[in-house]
Amino acid sequence: MRYRTLDQLDDALVKCRACARLVRWREQVARDKRAAFADQEYWGRPVPGFGPDDAAMLIVGLAPAAHGANRTGRMFTGDQSGDVLFRGLYEVGLASQPTATSADDGMELFGVRMVAPVHCAPPQNKPTTTERDNCAKWFRAELELLFPTARSVVVLGGFGWQVALRELGEFGWEVPRPRPKFGHGVQVCLHRGDETITLFGCYHVSQHNTFTGRLTPAMLGEVLAAAADHAGIDRRTP
Repeated sequence: MRYRTLDQLDDALVKCRACARLVRWREQVARDKRAAFADQEYWGRPVPGFGPDDAAMLIVGLAPAAHGANRTGRMFTGDQSGDVLFRGLYEVGLASQPTATSADDGMELFGVRMVAPVHCAPPQNKPTTTERDNCAKWFRAELELLFPTARSVVVLGGFGWQVALRELGEFGWEVPRPRPKFGHGVQVCLHRGDETITLFGCYHVSQHNTFTGRLTPAMLGEVLAAAADHAGIDRRTP
C-alpha cells in the first residue's frame, strides 16, 4: 500500500503485529514495567518517526528502547541514549529544548526527522534479520514520503548504515560498489539523476558508546552540525 501522508502511514504503523517475538516482548515490557516507571502507562506498540514531514535532514537509528520509546511512544524519548541525542540537537540549534521526557513535553525538531529501520523494541536491543526485513516496508514508505525534501541523512551505527544504503539503492540512488563502509565521520554522496543526498556516519548514541567515550558530545555535535548545514537548515541559537 502507498501512503499519501506521514500521518496516514503512522496510523497504520502503530497497528502492526507482523513480528510475533517483538509483539510479545514490547507488550510484556509494557505490562511488567520498570520500577521507576510503575505509575506510568507504557506505549507498548510500534513507535512512529518523529519530526516535520518536510524535513531536510533525517536521523536513522536502530529500534526503540524497551523502557524509552516503547514507554513514551516517541523516538529516542525517555532513555539515556535519547538524552544524549536531544541535547546534541539542541546545542547545534536543531531542537527546541535540551531534554525529552514524554511525547507531550513540547519538544520540536527544526528541519529534522527521526526514523528507524525497526519500529518495535527488540529483546537485548537486537532485532533479527527477519524482523528487520518485515519492518522494511514501513521504512521504505517513510523514506518515499520524505525524499522530496531530504538532503542529508545522519546514520547512527553500522546496522542503520547497511539498511539505509540498501533501501536507498532500492529507490534508485546510485550506491557505490563496493558499498561504503560505516565509520564515524564518513560522508557518502549518492546520486539519482539530478538529485543528491548525503549520508553522514555517526557512532550510535548508545550507553556503551557514550559511557566509554567512544562517542563524545563534541563528536556528535560535529556530525549533526555538518549534516544540517549540508541540508541548508537554518540552525537556531540555543
